[in-house]
Formats: sequence, C-alpha cells, structure tokens
Amino acid sequence: MNFQVTVLKILVSYPGGFAVMEDLKRDMAILATSGREWADRTKRLAARVPALDIFSQGLVERISGGWQITAKGRVVLEFIEARPAAPKPIQAPLVEEATVAIVAPVHVPPLWQPVDRAKRRRERRERARANAS
Repeated sequence: MNFQVTVLKILVSYPGGFAVMEDLKRDMAILATSGREWADRTKRLAARVPALDIFSQGLVERISGGWQITAKGRVVLEFIEARPAAPKPIQAPLVEEATVAIVAPVHVPPLWQPVDRAKRRRERRERARANAS
C-alpha cells in the first residue's frame, strides 16, 4: 500500500478535506487490511507521480491534531486518478457499407469492496501468531 496516495484518498473523503489523526489511523488500518486490490491500486496510482511527497510539496498540511488536503493536493489527486486517454477506435472492414469502431474496454477496479469481517479477524490472528514466533 502506498502511504502517500492513501492519505490523499482518505483526506479527500472527509468534509473540508480535514481529518483528525485518530480517524486517519483508523481508515488507514481498514484499507491496509482490506486486501490486495487496494495495495495494487495505490501502487499503480503512485507510479504516475513517482516523486510524490505530500508534505514537502504542500499537498497536505498538519493542522491542530489532524491533516488537511490542500487545493494543490486535490489537483494532484485528480491528475493521478485521471484515466488514461481512451485508445483510438480501430476501423473494422466495411460490413454492408457500414463502418464499425472497435474500442477495447477499460477495466477500473472499484475503490472499495465489502470485506468479510470473520476473514479479516482470521488474517489478523494468523499475522499475530506469525509475529509471535
């Protein structure tokens, strides 16, 4: 999971883009245990801006017990989430004097999927056992 992108995604979901540290930590924990898809998605998004540093670039500000996304942070997040331009249609051969454009579908994984709580508990127990040994 990419920490920088995850922080931007969490903050943009809060009213005014501000979240206290307790809420940020809780949301980060939820996303970190939500499965492989979230980690893969944030890595793909982070690859679009390899030198991303949310604090030194002024994308997030530390304000009285929490963090807030800035206008610049929102712009950067929109940029990294923007879908790549759709591929140009490929002209198919004429079929009964009509042209047909073929466009490959673009698969975008959903941002959030429900998680089986029992499965999450089992995984946490297994990690705790592995760390204890």
